[in-house]
Amino acid sequence: MANYISPEGLEKLKKELAEREGTTRPDIARKIAEAKQLGDLSENAEYAEAREAQGMNEMRIEELKELINNSLPMNAHRQSHLVVIGSTVTVEFGGKKKNYTIVGPAESDPASGFISDETPMGAALIGKKKGDELEIKVPSGKMKYKILDIK
Repeated sequence: MANYISPEGLEKLKKELAEREGTTRPDIARKIAEAKQLGDLSENAEYAEAREAQGMNEMRIEELKELINNSLPMNAHRQSHLVVIGSTVTVEFGGKKKNYTIVGPAESDPASGFISDETPMGAALIGKKKGDELEIKVPSGKMKYKILDIK
């Protein structure tokens, strides 16, 4: 599945991958080697902990590789009159105004205003234009939104 991502987001994933492969992996290998020297591995908590950390690190490395390999850069030449991935949308709802930036799932951070195009709200906003009104089903029921601006 394609993962839409900003150039900054892609760089962040690549940096984390390099850190995990270049620093974290060797550190864990060293800890495993040190723990093996302590003797009986069946009752060695340090060894078990290091092996668990190794498994978690390797799993994240594979996840990062998959995200990077399946990433599609967000279109820098998007049409500003339509909401697309990468747009920052100002909406009004319940007398409040809020800005949301539509991103791919890897960059989603709803608390910071970055919503995935795969969420109900993100999907509902895609393709809409300034002035459009929409109703989105949220956990507490349905909310009415009006698009005030698109950047």
